[in-house]
Amino acid sequence: MIVKLTVMLVSFFMLFPGHILGLPARDVQLITDREYFNIVQTCFREARSSIGVMMFEAAYYERYLNSPTNLLIRELIAARRRGVEVKVILEKRKEGDRTQKNNMKTGRMLSEAGVQVAYDPVAVTTHTKLLIIDGEISIVGSTNWTYSALEKNHEVSVLIRSPEVAKDLQDYFQSMWKTCVN
Repeated sequence: MIVKLTVMLVSFFMLFPGHILGLPARDVQLITDREYFNIVQTCFREARSSIGVMMFEAAYYERYLNSPTNLLIRELIAARRRGVEVKVILEKRKEGDRTQKNNMKTGRMLSEAGVQVAYDPVAVTTHTKLLIIDGEISIVGSTNWTYSALEKNHEVSVLIRSPEVAKDLQDYFQSMWKTCVN
């Protein structure tokens, strides 16, 4: 009976990799509404080696220099200047689209500061809102980097402290990076 049970368990785990059963996480933190800005800003300031960002829309506002989105964009630039590898994937849309205009402007600004920026193919929508920091912290949720998302909307994200989760998300990020246009 014990041998049969052991064989069944070993077979189960061979057929179903560990990530299907769940990845280990030291800490999972819910981030709602206005909490997002402070938590992400702190994570960016504490980043030591890498930051990966996949964002549907990231808007830089000339008229509102100290808006939360502007500050997050400037934190990415500051991290790059500290020697942190920063890569950003942004949504690319048809010319004239608001998201397209915002992302191209933000992308140019980041690129000029040494941040690696890529855009998804126009035929694909990257609706992801994902941050991966130092191969340890992942933030996934609904929050775009726009005035409405950071100042008005109800948004929810989750911060996960787990090298295993971060690795799987980094693998996903890298597979998307390979399909993008710089």
